[in-house]
Amino acid sequence: MRTDQILTRLERVFARLDREPERPAHLQTPQMSRHRVVLLGSTLAFYLAIVVAVLTTSWLVRLDWQIMFFRPYEQWPQLHAFLDYLVVLGQRGPTAVMVAAWLGWRSWRQHTLRPLITLGVALLLLNITVGSVKLGLGRLGPHYATEIGSAELFAGGDIFPSGHTANAVVTWGILAYLASTGVTRRVLSVVSAVVSLSVGATTVYLGTHWVSDVLLGWSAGLLILLALPWFEPLIARTEAYVFDVRELLRRRAETGRMPVPVVSVLTPLLSAGGKWQLRTPAEAAADTAAEPVPQPVTATVTAAATVTAHSPTARPAAHPAGRPHMIRSERTPVTPNGSRRPAHTERATARGAAARPVAGG
Repeated sequence: MRTDQILTRLERVFARLDREPERPAHLQTPQMSRHRVVLLGSTLAFYLAIVVAVLTTSWLVRLDWQIMFFRPYEQWPQLHAFLDYLVVLGQRGPTAVMVAAWLGWRSWRQHTLRPLITLGVALLLLNITVGSVKLGLGRLGPHYATEIGSAELFAGGDIFPSGHTANAVVTWGILAYLASTGVTRRVLSVVSAVVSLSVGATTVYLGTHWVSDVLLGWSAGLLILLALPWFEPLIARTEAYVFDVRELLRRRAETGRMPVPVVSVLTPLLSAGGKWQLRTPAEAAADTAAEPVPQPVTATVTAAATVTAHSPTARPAAHPAGRPHMIRSERTPVTPNGSRRPAHTERATARGAAARPVAGG
């Protein structure tokens, strides 16, 4: 497909996004309120408590083994077929595609890229936080356990915390986070909570996760949802940056050459106030225009010479060209206060008498 055809199709997509948003006037971006901070701190404390309980092989690890020996999938085998499909609601690929399709339609209708960018940021945080803990602790699952009563840590596994559970919390919870009204937000919060709880319990039923894996997965996903308001400025700047790039591509398609501000597009990270932050091309161009223009070298040297010549503390030049050099005995050094020779009171003449010469004779 040719480049101009691709740009034409992108232009059709962004044409609708250029219109004014159709969101309710009272809807505001979620803020990090005091209530949310309290919930974040409580969830973080619960998260750390679960990790410590597993590291110390406490009662929680014994509960894991008891439920594993109970084998729920053998107690209720009639549920196995249904729960095999239900657990798909926690898998990354299918859930991300479904939620991204819904949020893409929301972006199209509300003329903003914020829903899709928010989903991308949440999934990125999920991969970083959950993935690092999985690989760092290396816990084995119930089907691969080697020692009864052991926590099975640092054995090369990757099931602590439960990725299915954390993904269900984040993927379905993001719908409630981006809800347009308060009623819709409450309803979607209940739906996402039921789905994430069901997915976590299903993994325990199938024997693929310990109970402590599911508890840590629930808290890990909830931490990401509670911390999202801190990333709202980054989401807004990313959206503005995407629109600026689109504008530059459109100008290139119209004029046949890349505009000058493309340099700021290629280098979006500019230092401002000692901190690195994402800068849009328009802001980068404005900052570049505000910088002082360097003066030519000759003008700088001339200005420096002028200031030196009129400075009160400037030292006099050695001797101008063409002036004969005088030996030290033929000249008297002159200072701003006169001659450096001390005054002699005995040489002072009486009033009206002729003055004697000071030097020579």
